[in-house]
Amino acid sequence: MDYIVQQLKKLGFNEYEAKSYVSLVKQGPVTAYQVSKESGIPRARIYDVLSNLVEKGIVMKEEINDTTRYSPLPVEIFLQKAQSEWQSTYAVISESLKSLATSEEKADNRVITLKDYKTIISYCQTLLKKAEKRIVISMWDDMYEVLKDKLAEAANKVMVQGITLHVEKPIKNLEIHRTTTYTETPSTEHWFILSIDSKEMIYGPSFEERSVAFYTDDPVHIYLLEDYVWHDVLVNRLVRRSQDNLDNWITTERKAFFMGE
Repeated sequence: MDYIVQQLKKLGFNEYEAKSYVSLVKQGPVTAYQVSKESGIPRARIYDVLSNLVEKGIVMKEEINDTTRYSPLPVEIFLQKAQSEWQSTYAVISESLKSLATSEEKADNRVITLKDYKTIISYCQTLLKKAEKRIVISMWDDMYEVLKDKLAEAANKVMVQGITLHVEKPIKNLEIHRTTTYTETPSTEHWFILSIDSKEMIYGPSFEERSVAFYTDDPVHIYLLEDYVWHDVLVNRLVRRSQDNLDNWITTERKAFFMGE
């Protein structure tokens, strides 16, 4: 544990913050008292430490039956966030230093983590306004409802293409995803993709699971995810045209591919 704490301190955490996060990863959702007891952080300090981590988006706070519990940002997302922030910091420092050295080399394309619901929605709305030629989306009804007015405005000046899930009356040119076992399973995460002009993109999971998304202007990311949307649209059209029961076959093949069944 001490080694992990020391490495986290290199990422900008102080010792108590690092110990708190590690303790939460080990225990799962627990009270401040349990974090204090397991980590050795004084009870007089633990609430301030956890409050700081909540503010940073590293720890989540929830009220359950009049009891306040804390849980860590999932390790995978935390690591992606840390890597993205490091890359972003590296890019900024690199650009500044090269500028001082009168270098004209362009900064690398980025993948940036967005951690807050309002921030993510604002980014999406800003991208929709910036679109000049084409918008590609893949969205479930929850995200579509939030952005539908801005999407409708954008559709008046640019082409909007892609696919929607559980959306009854999407705007023109958007495919309605067929009903499948995958779309009707409650545990299925509602990922969304929003790409403009094949230059900038935001994508992320359901806000009900975690308020995080990723912004990128990296052409490789954009190409792969736009291609993913196209394949989803294509399969949807092929199933609609086919006389065979392809959905059962697709479900079986999906399980075999992702679950090794």
